[in-house]
Amino acid sequence: MREIVGLERGGFLLFLALVTLALLVVVLPFAQPLLWAALAAIMFQPLFRWFLVRAPGRDNQAALATLLVIFVAVIVPAFAIGSAVVNEAAGLVVAFQEGRINVADWFEQVFAALPPNIQESLDASGWGDLSDLQRRAQEFLQASLGLIAQQAIAIGGSVFGFVLAFGIALYVSYFLLRDGRKIGETLLASLPFERSIADRLAERFLGIVRATIKGSVVVGLVQGALGAITFWIVGIPSVLLLGVIMAIASLLPAIGPAIVWVPAAIYLLATGAIWQGVVVIVSGVAVIGMIDNVLRPILVGRDTGIPDWLILVTTLGGIALLGLSGIVVGPLVAGLFIAGWSILREQREASPAAAER
Repeated sequence: MREIVGLERGGFLLFLALVTLALLVVVLPFAQPLLWAALAAIMFQPLFRWFLVRAPGRDNQAALATLLVIFVAVIVPAFAIGSAVVNEAAGLVVAFQEGRINVADWFEQVFAALPPNIQESLDASGWGDLSDLQRRAQEFLQASLGLIAQQAIAIGGSVFGFVLAFGIALYVSYFLLRDGRKIGETLLASLPFERSIADRLAERFLGIVRATIKGSVVVGLVQGALGAITFWIVGIPSVLLLGVIMAIASLLPAIGPAIVWVPAAIYLLATGAIWQGVVVIVSGVAVIGMIDNVLRPILVGRDTGIPDWLILVTTLGGIALLGLSGIVVGPLVAGLFIAGWSILREQREASPAAAER
């Protein structure tokens, strides 16, 4: 009888595993919209609660109001900025192809502006002949800008798929905002873990999601916006494109947006635009560079417990594997990995003490 019960239980667990795998395969084409819907529900849950306090018992209206705020404050500006960035990238690609932008001339101007002793040192080390470096830099810029244009074409070529994914994300966001706490409680109760472990992992999950979005995405957007404003003040073209690049570069610890504004400042100084170069340097060091130290403690509030080098590796790996979603998924996987092994270590350390009792 015991063997029959064990067989039946094993068969049920096998069925449960297979049907769960089947569900994952079915929803896989919409994994990214579902992910962003879940992230939106997590981040805007306080706003939903704010609406609910002012309209008790009207969960549907509170969820719709929250969704309207998300659409107006996040989605519409994102589409507008994205469209402008794609247009700027496409325009630069055409300018490169038509020869209106010549990176070789930029290198020659910068090299000619260097002091004679530095020029001699570069010549002696073999860096004086910059023709190959110029060619590679121009090819890299064309390829990078072309990639942005290709992504836009890919989205535009599959308008139906994009609209469908966008609609699913909004639809799921509504239900996750309204029923998110009930769904979360059901999932925690159903996990094959001790409830204390499930609660700790859930707390870790929510903490990392909020810290990643507020501490990385929001700070990156602020730094990118400040960089775009700085470049607009000094008259550098394609400010939106450069601002987006700076926002992405802000994910890199230590270096961050300096990857963009330092070469821009060097070029301005080398070409005689002294005050413009000084403005870029001052803004980069005193404003853009310091905003991370000011905003991140306010927005995040506490450390995620993930080392900076692991955040860098998992973020870049997540972007390479999943695209934009990897910005959140990468650090999230790292945080759950650390949390899981920490819980296991605590249990192993506590087991001898429990055995002695």
